[in-house]
Amino acid sequence: MTNTIAIWLFLFIVAAFAIDYAVFGWDGLYAIMRVLIDLIRWLAFWR
Repeated sequence: MTNTIAIWLFLFIVAAFAIDYAVFGWDGLYAIMRVLIDLIRWLAFWR
């Protein structure tokens, strides 16, 4: 990964967090994190 791609990726993630906070009040991030935690638990079962 080049530095340019890393910077753009970082800016995209920060912008997504800012939009989520401004529009949804962290509810979108909370929902995504719950789904990811469920996925991790499901994958741990198959390990």
